[in-house]
Amino acid sequence: MSEIKPSESVKKILPFILATAIFMQMLDSTILNTSLPSIARDLQESPLNMQNAIVSYVLTLALFMPVSGFLADKFGTKRIFIFSLILFSIGSLFCSLSQDLTQLVISRVIQGVGGSLMTPVGKLALIKTFDKNELLKAMNYAIVPALIGPILGPVIGGYIVDYLSWHWIFLINIPIGVLGIILSIRFMPNYKSPVIDFDLKGFLIFAAASLLLSISLELLGNTSNITPILLIVMLGFLMLYYYFKHAKTDNNPIFPLNLFQVRTFRVGILGNLATRLGISSVPLLVPLMIQMSYGRSALTSGWIVAPMALTAMFGKSFVIGILDRFGYRKTLMTNTFIIGILICCLAIPTVHSSIYWFVPILLAMGFFNSIQFTSMNTISIADLRSYHTSSGNSLVSVNQQFAVGFGVSFGLVVLKLFEGDTTLLHNEAHNAFRYTFLIVGFLTILSGFVFRRLHASDGENMKSA
Repeated sequence: MSEIKPSESVKKILPFILATAIFMQMLDSTILNTSLPSIARDLQESPLNMQNAIVSYVLTLALFMPVSGFLADKFGTKRIFIFSLILFSIGSLFCSLSQDLTQLVISRVIQGVGGSLMTPVGKLALIKTFDKNELLKAMNYAIVPALIGPILGPVIGGYIVDYLSWHWIFLINIPIGVLGIILSIRFMPNYKSPVIDFDLKGFLIFAAASLLLSISLELLGNTSNITPILLIVMLGFLMLYYYFKHAKTDNNPIFPLNLFQVRTFRVGILGNLATRLGISSVPLLVPLMIQMSYGRSALTSGWIVAPMALTAMFGKSFVIGILDRFGYRKTLMTNTFIIGILICCLAIPTVHSSIYWFVPILLAMGFFNSIQFTSMNTISIADLRSYHTSSGNSLVSVNQQFAVGFGVSFGLVVLKLFEGDTTLLHNEAHNAFRYTFLIVGFLTILSGFVFRRLHASDGENMKSA
């Protein structure tokens, strides 16, 4: 880590630079959620098969994020961050020019490579710039402007799809990327660290395990033959075991096993994965439901979902006070239960109900999601030593993306299974969405018990000064 103390101007602008990156990614993903049915029609695909456009991006993020810490340490946070912004912007341009699903998926992979470096390297620069007692405020400040993305995304996506063309939803990223590049050239610090040789073998083993487990989820939604799926899952876990054996003997594994000796990191990683499996499918399922079951436009679905981000921004102003008063353990357990119950509540309105019944549920969910994500992300890094910051930060980001990808795939797999059961649906296709929300919500409630492993005093060093 650089010994040069960052200037006050850098400390003021750096959270905004990270916010620009997160804003671009969040805008991109939320626009895509409301636009998938329109893209599917244009590319002559089923909306339920369009998860490839989402999962390919998320999987690429997860595959390449392990390299982010090494590249930042070797070449500097500034160079890698600017490179990632350029690559993400180029990928966005290619997405807008795609003529079929295959081209769109390839372009999303290019975007994913840029995104895999962009957010973790920006977060790493933030972690190295601020002291621990300042970090929660800085990270909170960085995320607040980024929450504008989910507010604007569904609405802008709806307007673009209804009045222009879906191709324009990706072009919006380019001017935002240019702004981020200009700010980074002047204000992004170029931290480097002493680097040992990159663990290429460990990276390839971990990437293979990640790829196999993700393919198994894709196949689960597209084939009735369970045998190849089980074989791929077994092979994926075998590769994870192989990585475990490798990391025990390697001098510089890409993810050191002693990271998991830190209890708050271990609980934060597992809790993040378990909780996001349920939460991540909701922003995709709700717009699909409004357009497919209720026959409303992309713009209408955008306006229904957008207020969720407003209350998320509102929640950010409360999270520090809540954590200071109740602590991480009580906050995360209670908050996860509440989110699970709210997801189950999405199953209450029938196809004959007004779609505006979903608004108060989503408003509440946005508030509690905000508290959840900030709390989980900060407790994961609360007790890491400085020499574990890069690898720990990368693994937190990788885990988060896998959880999002698996959550999206899981939600759509459950939806497809219910859609195929005509007896259970009683001739109302909307019931497939209702049953899916019940399953996803119940699993989210169960995930709250993961945080019982935290102690009441955990996270004390992260409290505001």
